[in-house]
Amino acid sequence: MLYSIGEMSKMMNIAPSTLRYYDKEGLLPFVKRSDGGIRQFGESDFEWLSIIHCLKQAGMPIKDIKKYLDMITEGDSNIGKRLEIFKKQRAKVEKQIEELTQTLRVLEYKCWYYEIAKEKGSVDPVENMNIEDMPEKYGQVKEKLNSLKLK
Repeated sequence: MLYSIGEMSKMMNIAPSTLRYYDKEGLLPFVKRSDGGIRQFGESDFEWLSIIHCLKQAGMPIKDIKKYLDMITEGDSNIGKRLEIFKKQRAKVEKQIEELTQTLRVLEYKCWYYEIAKEKGSVDPVENMNIEDMPEKYGQVKEKLNSLKLK
């Protein structure tokens, strides 16, 4: 079965313009075209597009995705290099997750902080609260923020 760019974009939950961009950048050499030049995606194209989209979502630049795709077409001689690409990208994503987890902790703390301040009608009770009287996860964040002199 063949799918139009609109159908494939819905299946992948990405904009058709993203698929057009991938094609323009040379990431979709496998995509067939109708006699009228319209892109036609097959069932097997979904897996390729999923990998391309995953790598892009993971922050890999288009030029590096292109290099990876070129490696695939070269055959099995570079499997080790492909593995290293994925390990490197995984490490980057793990670092991003760690950073975002820290950001989430601060946001949760500030939500808690302002919920208490709103309930009390002032930030003073929260500001003057002993860290030992706070939920442990918020006390740790407050200590860190205090060390950074952030309020």
